[in-house]
Parts: sequence; structure tokens; C-alpha cells
Amino acid sequence: MSRFLTTAAAFVHRAHFAGGSGLRMARFLAGRLALSVVTLWLLSVIVFAGGQLLPGDIGRAILGPLADAQAVAALDHQLGADRPALAQYTTWMGHMLRGDMGISYAFRTPVAPFIASALANSAKLGALAFVVVVPLGIAGGVWAALHAGRWLDRALMIVGLSATVVPEFVSSIVLILVFGIWLGWLPTEAAYPDDAGPLTALRHLILPALPLVFVFFGYIARMARAGTVEALDADYTRTAILKGLPRHVVIVRHVLRNALLPTITVAATQLGYMVGGLVVVETLFHYQGIGSLIFNAATAKDFPMLEAGVLTVGIVYTLANLLADTLLVALDPRLRIGGAE
Repeated sequence: MSRFLTTAAAFVHRAHFAGGSGLRMARFLAGRLALSVVTLWLLSVIVFAGGQLLPGDIGRAILGPLADAQAVAALDHQLGADRPALAQYTTWMGHMLRGDMGISYAFRTPVAPFIASALANSAKLGALAFVVVVPLGIAGGVWAALHAGRWLDRALMIVGLSATVVPEFVSSIVLILVFGIWLGWLPTEAAYPDDAGPLTALRHLILPALPLVFVFFGYIARMARAGTVEALDADYTRTAILKGLPRHVVIVRHVLRNALLPTITVAATQLGYMVGGLVVVETLFHYQGIGSLIFNAATAKDFPMLEAGVLTVGIVYTLANLLADTLLVALDPRLRIGGAE
């Protein structure tokens, strides 16, 4: 009977702890979600204010420099551009919250299909770069940490750091010249036919994905190296070695499990940039992604397209950071407990 009571008490204690841990995690994520909502609201204000501060008249930009002044004024009135800024912002946000991104000034059609298509294209390019650079960066960082202080470690870190500081437009131009023009191995444009197969699409996306791999390889490799070096010097690693465990078992079970935690979360935060921060790459490779769409909208003063595009990128960044926080809390219970206090 006493053994039964002891077992039951232990079960209740574990259930209570698990429930408390789940509640802490829910509170932590709820706080992050609330912060994300505030961030997006501030971004909407900044984006709208930036659109209002851009020089030039909307009607004049649409009708051209030779258009009659009365026609320009009539178009401004039709588009609501002559209304007070606060009224325009309230109307715009009300439509955005209902899922209505507005009508493009340049194309006179709804903005949403353009945003959806461009976002899907950027996601394809970003996903390709992500699945290449994350395993490559983690493997390089771990390899450098296991050979810390040797020439392999120094060479890998120098290469990674050099690739990180090179601007994307420089590496993109070099790649286009070498692999696209001189060697002719890869197409110089990322755009591919709608009926193209997966291999054809991959062939067009390899070249624009490489500048992103260069930029993020050094960053992820340094994070993985630092975490691995710290884990190798930790007490639990020394204990595992003293127990007589094989080296590969110690590295896999004890070192990597703890070393790659910050690397995984940092890699998750890069998803936002790999989808929404590719303006230079998409422009150079003539790719119809969200970055080039925003750039073209700003050039044409297509404010509904510009504001919807920037806010969409902000949502992508926010979701990526929220994903990183979720992974971090799920993989490290200490942060879950500390974050709720």
C-alpha cells in the first residue's frame, strides 16, 4: 500500500511539474506573440509614413509629367490621396486587417495576387539557400571546433568571414561572369518557364542562391564552432569521457545536443531575410520575388503595392523570430522557466 501511495504521489508530482512547465511555455510564447503584434503595428505606421514622405505626386506619377493638372487632381481625389494622412492610414489598416491589400496604382488590379506570387517565388529561392547553407555551416563549424587552433580551423574561419563581408551584389556579379557568361554552365536569370520541371527550376535557382550561401555560411559556422568549443570544455563532456564512452558517442550525445541549440535558433531567424531581404539578388538575376516587387513599387510610387509588400516582409520576419523563440524554448527548458518568471 505504501509503495502504491509513493508511486501515485510521484506521478502526481510529475504531472504537476509537466503542467506547470506547459503553462510557463504558453505564457512565454503569448508574451512573444503580443510583442510581435506591437512590432507589426509600429512597422505599419513607419511604412505608411514613409510612403507619405516619398517625393512626388501619385496622380502625376501615374498619368505622366505631361498630364493636365486638373486630371492629376481628379485622380488624386479618386484614389483618396488628397485626404488627411490619419484618415488614409485608418482606412488602409482597416482593409489590411480584413485581408484586403488594396488596388495597385500601376496595374489597376488587386495587390494580393502580386504579393502572393512574389512571396512564393522568394520562398523557393530562400528555401534552396537555407537547405544548403544550414547543414554546410553546421558541419563546417563543428569540424573547425574539433580541430580548434589548427590550420584547418583558421582556414575555415577565414574563408567563412571573408565570404560574409563580401556584399551580395559583388558575389552575384562575379558568379554571373564566371558561371553564367565565361563558362556558360548556369543561366544568368533566375526566372524559369511556368511549365518547367523541378530540375530546370533548380538549375535556374542555383546561381542566385549561392550569394546567400556565401553570406550565411560564415555566420552559421562561427556560431556552431563557438557552441561546440564551449560544449567540449563543459563538465558533462569531461564526465562522459571519464566514463570511457567512445569519442563519437560523446560528440553526438553530449556535445552536439548542447552545442547546436543556439545555432538552430539563429538559423531559424535567418528565414525572414532569406525570403524578404533579397532585393539585390532578385534584381540582378531578374527574379520576380517580393524584394524586387517592393523595389519596383517604390520606383513607380505604387503605394498600395509598396506598403503591402513591406508589411508582408515584416510578417515573415516576425513569424521567423517567433519560430526561433519556440524552438529555443522547446529545446531548452531552462529558458522556459526563466522566461516565465
